[in-house]
Amino acid sequence: MTDRLAVEGGTPVIAESIPGGMHGPSMIDEREIDAVTEVLRNGKLFRFVENSNVAAFEQEAAARLGVKHALMVNSGTSAIICALTGVGIGPGDEVILPGYTFIATAAAIVGVGAIPIIAEIDESLGLDPEDVERKITPHTKAIIPVHMQGVPCRLEKILSIAKQHNLKVVEDCCQCVGGVYNGKYAGTWGDAGAWSLNYYKVITCGEGGLVFSNDYDTYERAAFASEPGLPMWMGDSEWKNKPFSCQTYRAGEILGAIARIQLSKLDDILTHTRLLKKAFLAELSDNPKGYIRQHVDDPTGECGISAAIIIRDTELAKKYAEALQAEGLGAGTAYNEGFPDRHIYTYWDSILFKHSPNAAGYPWSDPRYKGEIEYSRDMCPQTLSILGRALRFGFNVNMQEEHARLMAAAINKVDDALG
Repeated sequence: MTDRLAVEGGTPVIAESIPGGMHGPSMIDEREIDAVTEVLRNGKLFRFVENSNVAAFEQEAAARLGVKHALMVNSGTSAIICALTGVGIGPGDEVILPGYTFIATAAAIVGVGAIPIIAEIDESLGLDPEDVERKITPHTKAIIPVHMQGVPCRLEKILSIAKQHNLKVVEDCCQCVGGVYNGKYAGTWGDAGAWSLNYYKVITCGEGGLVFSNDYDTYERAAFASEPGLPMWMGDSEWKNKPFSCQTYRAGEILGAIARIQLSKLDDILTHTRLLKKAFLAELSDNPKGYIRQHVDDPTGECGISAAIIIRDTELAKKYAEALQAEGLGAGTAYNEGFPDRHIYTYWDSILFKHSPNAAGYPWSDPRYKGEIEYSRDMCPQTLSILGRALRFGFNVNMQEEHARLMAAAINKVDDALG
């Protein structure tokens, strides 16, 4: 290897491709196959059966998280919808969320009849607490802090703001399953938390979600929200809240069976990815010339599935990305105007243009909503600036520590030359 950049004819740092793959899917083996086969053989695919896999997964996940209540549903989006319903969010309410999260977070807010209020992110790539405070109005009822790509956001500050303004907090942990913040699992600090078990997440059953909370009323209302109006668990005399008609977000036994096995592998996944990121950071320069590292409140608790650097300016970021690709490290800015990433608010057309499933234009036209909100593609300039300069790198269970060190070495080489 020479110091001459590969893009200028030098030898690339990374000679062979870095292994790719998804975390949970890469860990699938005979245990998941046997669990699914057993469900198919006994023919009991519905969750309300004796010795239910779904119920067992709920209990096992709750025990791991250290919470009293957990509810498995059919997606991460459903989990957020049920969590919002559980904490009492509905028509007329505003809910603050970051401009960097999958569109499903915003869709869930609309799904309960509330209004998404898009706030800036900061160098943590999570909610900017200062902008959260600016976005609070008399109509604000909740905040959804999103822990993106395995990194918990500035949760301590956000929780303080929520307490000061008497706001509910629903933590979106869909990309941070198993992440820890200051000694407690992400998702257990707020009023409710939500996991996704989608194919692309830390553990998976293909599609699925989990709602969890320490508050029984929140849990029961979330459970009612996952049923079409006639809960099939417990009896009328045991319900504390009146059942209400909602959607059907139930998960089936096949999903539950896979989820149980995947949950048992979570420690192995996170132990490996955390070692990868530790090796990456140890190799990465402590004195970079052209970038800063992503801010991480609690480095010991993050999932270790990603890292990001934020380049000094947009044009330089493009040069870094081009040079890194030549060195064998796939790279690109998080915000690229040529790629419609649905994780960035500027591509949420159904939200920005208030597309409604009904002619009346709900929830934005709901007479119970007394506020005013207009969206635009450039309404969060700080978010677009940061994402337009951020280069993200992923770590997965198919990689070894040497791969992580090579990734950092490539960044060091490019930074020495271009920074």
